[in-house]
Amino acid sequence: MSTGKPQSAGASHARNGTILSALFMGLGQFYHRQWVKGVIFMLAEVISIYLIIAQFGANLWGLVTLGDTPSRMEKVGRLYQNVPGDHSIFMMIYGLAALIYIVLFVLFYIGNIRDARAVGQLRDEGKEAPSFRDTTRHLLDKGFPYLLLSLPTIGVLFFTILPIMFMILMAFTNYSAPDHIPPKNLVDWVGFETFKSLFTLKAWSKTFYGVLTWTIIWAVVATVTTYFGGILVALLIQQHGIRFKTMWRTIFILPYAIPQFISLLIMKNILNSQFGPINQYLGMLGLGQVPWLNDPFMAKVTVILVNMWIGIPVSMILVLGVLTAIPKDLYEAAEVDGASGFQKFRNITMPFVLFQTAPILIMQFAGNINNFNVIFLLTGGAPANGDYAFAGSTDLLVTWLYKLTLDNQRYNFASAIGILIFLIIASFSIYNYRRSRSFKEEDMIQ
Repeated sequence: MSTGKPQSAGASHARNGTILSALFMGLGQFYHRQWVKGVIFMLAEVISIYLIIAQFGANLWGLVTLGDTPSRMEKVGRLYQNVPGDHSIFMMIYGLAALIYIVLFVLFYIGNIRDARAVGQLRDEGKEAPSFRDTTRHLLDKGFPYLLLSLPTIGVLFFTILPIMFMILMAFTNYSAPDHIPPKNLVDWVGFETFKSLFTLKAWSKTFYGVLTWTIIWAVVATVTTYFGGILVALLIQQHGIRFKTMWRTIFILPYAIPQFISLLIMKNILNSQFGPINQYLGMLGLGQVPWLNDPFMAKVTVILVNMWIGIPVSMILVLGVLTAIPKDLYEAAEVDGASGFQKFRNITMPFVLFQTAPILIMQFAGNINNFNVIFLLTGGAPANGDYAFAGSTDLLVTWLYKLTLDNQRYNFASAIGILIFLIIASFSIYNYRRSRSFKEEDMIQ
């Protein structure tokens, strides 16, 4: 406990505590006579050093090498026995976990130094060093939000950040069937070779550019049709003189209320080229059958139409909420000035709707790039395309990624595609959101 008197010239508790804490965690707290806190910091360093020496050092080296010894068969007597070797993927995961722990330990170490310095500054000002009870009380009072957020943050590090880092690192390996699947074979680092193959090798590059082009076309068309379709339906329902508004809203919301899984599978059967009811009726009328899901072009048109049926209700609900918030005085003033219906829509309705829904519109575009359900459940990526590697004519990047991962075990290419999807969505979303009027006016308000 400090005497409470100002420190004499030339001495510095802050400097001494900082140096001691930098030498070993807890020494600065012992210097300030904070015994319990010092023991906690010291135990944390002792345990961490033990873990780093006993386990984490080997884990980090495994992250660098990804293993040296593959599994092999050895003859034991008259029988052959499998001798387990290094598992490259497990070594990568353990290495990333060790790396995250070491980063947390370094941050904790820095916190220990800053704590010793802060307490030393209090003593230099002639104040007493806080007791362990005072520290606990402060932690449960002002630091309570940080205490509650710390556990979820650690969970995010190990259950969200670690898998993302693992996925990114896989793109720089040769983790792919048939020759590099652990535990039988080892995985090696190959740098940017996967990306080079994706962009330059004929089989992969043609598939990538073809699927990417269709993904962008799909995202733009699907977003525009559902967004403006929702605006149109909302305006029709809100028109003066339209009766049974509640009934119309209920009817149009039903496609969204029914689970997509059920709706899309039903639509898949209805649009079946041979046995689907639609083609049966068309045949009865002498109009011939339409290859809804068998022709590449018609399959793309079909998924866009089905997506409109599912997506328009969402936009309709959003726009109905915005329309009810537009002041009626604006429309009355426009009518006095002799504005036509289209002029009121262009100068009043549309600016209000765009201002309120611009961030959601950007999210819908990003969501359509990753719209797995519609493509996978309706067409499964079909019809087949002989020029593509492991992809069909209607596959998006995300469904192609799914096939590469679960069906063909081309994990490195799937990871590279995942990184590219993230870069596309992130850059587009950030750029367009920062240019939106709602973002600019938010900055002006602040």
